[in-house]
Amino acid sequence: MEQLKENLKVAIIEALNLEDVSTEEIDNDAPLFGAGLGLDSIDALELIVLLEKEYGVKVENPEEGKDIFQSINTIAAFIEKNKK
Repeated sequence: MEQLKENLKVAIIEALNLEDVSTEEIDNDAPLFGAGLGLDSIDALELIVLLEKEYGVKVENPEEGKDIFQSINTIAAFIEKNKK
């Protein structure tokens, strides 16, 4: 699970072009939106595409996105639960 979280951080940094952010700066429990990394709704769409492309998991209900994309830990848990 820890390797998944690290891979996820790298993928997020690359997908969202967060050039000034390193994986060490992203806390696994820190919020990704708002006060955390400051991601927005466009970034959420990029994350949905990332999960589908890189991990083969789909966010079927967009209403769940708020809970899924809360932190690295919640995204990793969603991937582990839903990967095939």
